[in-house]
Amino acid sequence: MRATSLSWFFLAIFAVALVGLAIAGHADFNEDEVRHARLLGEAPETVGIARYLVSSHFWQAVMENWQSEYLQFTLYIAATVWLVQRGSPESKELDRPGRESDEDQLVGEHAKPDSPRWAKVGGLRRALYENSLLLVMGTIWLVSWFGHSATGWSEYNAEALEHEEPTVGWWSYVGTPDFWNTTLQNWQSEFLAVGSMVVLSIYLRQRGSPESKPVGAPHAETGVEG
Repeated sequence: MRATSLSWFFLAIFAVALVGLAIAGHADFNEDEVRHARLLGEAPETVGIARYLVSSHFWQAVMENWQSEYLQFTLYIAATVWLVQRGSPESKELDRPGRESDEDQLVGEHAKPDSPRWAKVGGLRRALYENSLLLVMGTIWLVSWFGHSATGWSEYNAEALEHEEPTVGWWSYVGTPDFWNTTLQNWQSEFLAVGSMVVLSIYLRQRGSPESKPVGAPHAETGVEG
């Protein structure tokens, strides 16, 4: 457990936060239903927690955050191959932009005995493996982005029917301000957070964290982790 404590910690707080989201979202959904029913002078139709957990209302809230998080990491992985930032531990050294040599990357004849098997071979297998992190992160982003659009579309049409307004198709929904409002709300915060981390880590320190330079490292030192 100690050797894998970082992943277990974030898995645990993810589960707690997801349960909290389900409870708070369920309560908020039912409160909205009660308020709306009162305005119309009708009996409220609330839902149980089990039904709420399979509703588009819940999954839209989940997916719109997942897609922005995975977009953040997908772009960060790709950008840090070629782009650098003087003084940031989040950046490679200034003279090492790009994909680097086979020797630097320990692939092919430069692989170590305990290197992953696909790093030792060539051809398509190595090409896939040396880009596997970006490919998987990008795929998760695309799947969660589609999930966000699909659940948002369902929620949008449900609200339209409730107000006796025309529904729209999926493609039309993706072009609506409603979809891009929820999408860009998340994107802008993720991009700001990553950019802030890159810049603040130039001047600020956290002793013992690999996300920070050593406390005494000069501000201009780049690509060094504490």
